[in-house]
Amino acid sequence: MSIIEPQENTLYHQLAETFATAIHHGTWPPGSRLPAIRRVAGSHQVSVNTVLNAWRILEDRGLIEARPQSGYYVRGMLPSVTRSGKHRAQVSSPSSEKLDLIDTVFAAQNHPDYTNISLACPQTGDFFPAAKLGRISASLLRRQPEMISRYALPPGSARLRREIARRAMDSGMALTADDVTLTHGCMEALQLALRAVTKPGDCVGLETPTYFYLFPLLASLGLKSIEIPTDPQRGLSLDALEMLLTEKRINALIAMPTVQNPLGCSMTLADKKRLAQLVNRYEVPLLEDGLYGELQFDWPLTPAVKAFDQHGWVLYCSSFTKTLAPDFRVGWIVAGRFAAQIARLKAVSSMSESMLLSETLGTFLESGGYDHHLRTLRRRYARQMDEARGLIARHFPQGTRATLPQGGFVFWVELPGNVDSVELFHRLLQEKICVTPGALYTLSDRCRHALRLSCCYPFDERYSYALKRAGALACEMSGLPPGIA
Repeated sequence: MSIIEPQENTLYHQLAETFATAIHHGTWPPGSRLPAIRRVAGSHQVSVNTVLNAWRILEDRGLIEARPQSGYYVRGMLPSVTRSGKHRAQVSSPSSEKLDLIDTVFAAQNHPDYTNISLACPQTGDFFPAAKLGRISASLLRRQPEMISRYALPPGSARLRREIARRAMDSGMALTADDVTLTHGCMEALQLALRAVTKPGDCVGLETPTYFYLFPLLASLGLKSIEIPTDPQRGLSLDALEMLLTEKRINALIAMPTVQNPLGCSMTLADKKRLAQLVNRYEVPLLEDGLYGELQFDWPLTPAVKAFDQHGWVLYCSSFTKTLAPDFRVGWIVAGRFAAQIARLKAVSSMSESMLLSETLGTFLESGGYDHHLRTLRRRYARQMDEARGLIARHFPQGTRATLPQGGFVFWVELPGNVDSVELFHRLLQEKICVTPGALYTLSDRCRHALRLSCCYPFDERYSYALKRAGALACEMSGLPPGIA
């Protein structure tokens, strides 16, 4: 987990990131002693104080610890989540119990009195440039007061669509403004895409685990699903997918190849190319959810699958809700061969997105402020991810595993097998703490011992207490002591 943007960092931040990357890559394994401070200072041509400041950052992130009169050592790391056993692909629909649990969790996530360590959306303004967006919006209204008295008509703000097309080059996509359809968030983009490429009764392939709100979305459109094994490190199993495509068992596929929710993993470049080849060869539409694509920790960004789409069978969906302005609900879709159908569906569904909000975002992107904002956000999420994993390593039961995401702010935690995360969820609710049980992210019963946790909150005493309390209760339920075995 690293962020290579040195022009934005002080020397000690650069040094901390260098050693954090080495620790995550196994160069400095758990228990190993870091070089003496003066040796590091000499080899990196920095001062002793710079090294000490870098070590403090790594301590705060839970990566290293000081041992009296001995030096600094790499902390014991959480074991990684591994792929579960055999998977049987079968057509499924969500049960009423599953839908009820989704409603219960969603209501708890939005309760103002609860400490939330699960909702995948920052709840405080310091994660977003709210003041800057407010000034841009006010300036637009002063200069064009008639903007709020006119209907916004398709295709919507040319400025924003042009900026989206320009930024898409960072993900390997060659687009024009005319390729982009603005939507009401990423969920509407996915809904429009499903309506364009499927009909009731069709079967859609899904990653497992996957974003839980896809289940009620598919059910509302009369669609069924088949879950496809997804590796916590490599992503979607392409061998399993190819078998389903060969047998003509799916009519469409929804996947997050980059920073997958809830695992946080990204597919390799080779696998992304193969995925694009498969959906083009079998002519099965891929709905590529790129919601967290711009929150990758490494720079430059890895390309989207859409970058390798030869014949327009990949529909790329994203939004600015996770990175810039959640309440604006401005998303977008690049629909390839289905572009005309998507444009018509958008017009009859919700006509167009707000011109004021779209122009505000377009102006902000045009100014270059978005790049600086993203750099700050990536650094913060990488740091908080490490800190959260450090707390889990110290306070959750022995045998707990967790993913090491390559971006974003959510990750997957697997508890010892006898801990039922749905029961843990209900018990924590009694203490006004909200987590998300893994059972939500699959239609099977395979993930009842897992949780998805989120790091997009101020890392304060309230958040730390909630995480520690969740660990203590899991220890109580498992009968195991906390810490790494």
